[in-house]
Amino acid sequence: MRFMMIVKGSKDYEAGIPPSPELMASIGKLTQEMMKAGVVIGNGGLLPSSAGARVRVGGGKMTVTDGPFAEAKELIGGYAIVEAKSKQEAIDLGKDFMKVHSDVLGPSYEGELEVRQMFDPGECGSSRS
Repeated sequence: MRFMMIVKGSKDYEAGIPPSPELMASIGKLTQEMMKAGVVIGNGGLLPSSAGARVRVGGGKMTVTDGPFAEAKELIGGYAIVEAKSKQEAIDLGKDFMKVHSDVLGPSYEGELEVRQMFDPGECGSSRS
């Protein structure tokens, strides 16, 4: 099963402050280990919302709004697509990833990662675990 781990952006992220070199090195090491193990399929970080745009459609109209966006706590800062045998295994991988953040940034770090199973067109009509 494929899962997407979605890391929420922080105020620093949204302000354009880059992650520390120590954090990037630790994340890079963990990601390389997970890629060698065949667990991480793909990953990436995103620029702040000030570099983006939102495309909405409603009432027969399409609108485009340039960033930045007000709700920084709901913005995605980065992601990883992982292959896991179960939701619990995907959660454990997410915990490993967030532990790297906590270990490097210290006990004052607050962050959030969401784990979501990806839709598989071959599973249409079946229940997902």
